[in-house]
Amino acid sequence: MSTLAHTMMTAARSADSGLAGPGELDRYPYAEAPAADRVGAPAWEGDPELGRVGRRAAGSRGRGLHGQLVQQLGQMIVSGDLGADRPLVPEEIGQRFEVSRTVVRESLRVLEAKGLVSARPNVGTRVRPVSDWNLLDPDIIEWRAFGPQRDDQRRELSELRWTIEPLAARLAAGHGREDVQQRLADMVEIMGHALGQGDAVTFSRADAEFHSLLIQVAGNRMLEHLSGIVSAALQVSGGPVTGCDRPNEASLALHSRIVEALPAGDGAGAEAAMRQLLTVHPEVERVVPAPREH
Repeated sequence: MSTLAHTMMTAARSADSGLAGPGELDRYPYAEAPAADRVGAPAWEGDPELGRVGRRAAGSRGRGLHGQLVQQLGQMIVSGDLGADRPLVPEEIGQRFEVSRTVVRESLRVLEAKGLVSARPNVGTRVRPVSDWNLLDPDIIEWRAFGPQRDDQRRELSELRWTIEPLAARLAAGHGREDVQQRLADMVEIMGHALGQGDAVTFSRADAEFHSLLIQVAGNRMLEHLSGIVSAALQVSGGPVTGCDRPNEASLALHSRIVEALPAGDGAGAEAAMRQLLTVHPEVERVVPAPREH
């Protein structure tokens, strides 16, 4: 096993057990808690026992009060607990979550940048409708994936990946980025070792990095900005949707085929392998049909 593979598998096991190796969680910043461990956001009204953010936001461990409040309020907005045009009074938020005015102000600014709330003079801060949300924001992707909109989010992410990744695979072929191609090969090696050991956590993390790298090496800066979205999609898919979501030999072979096509300049082969990888399961084929022949 390569040093990289050993390091990544050790980091994955450490993260899974809650014991982080030196710098490893910063290097692989994946979701901190599986869906089953997440605590749903409480309703705003009718809950006099709303405690400190740190006790409520189980999915925000290590984020600090500011990050935890962003997570908590974001989940409440996306889940519908705080509906559109709902006023958000900073003083009330500070009292209910026992945080300072500065923490509340900075948290609302973050949510405003994501399109979830708007702040206007003489009107105050209000929740914005879904049409105004930045649905490509990784945090909003995560909140939707673990909320009542999870089925829609899963379908939409699958459709988006079908649009982006085959094109990225075609463009990446023949670009001559040997360092990135080697890194992609390393990810396939890690996935192979993880598959042999039944380590689904390491497999999924190497898979996420593989797809993110492939988009980055496509040579299209606009596509490159979408690499984080694909990573988020892989981390919050909520169950097997594509061949990437279920570790098996067929998925591994298709990843290897993509890696082999890149240095050979075989754009068509890389694209075909990616399309096959994204349509392993019949569910995806129904949601995202193959392009019609002209």
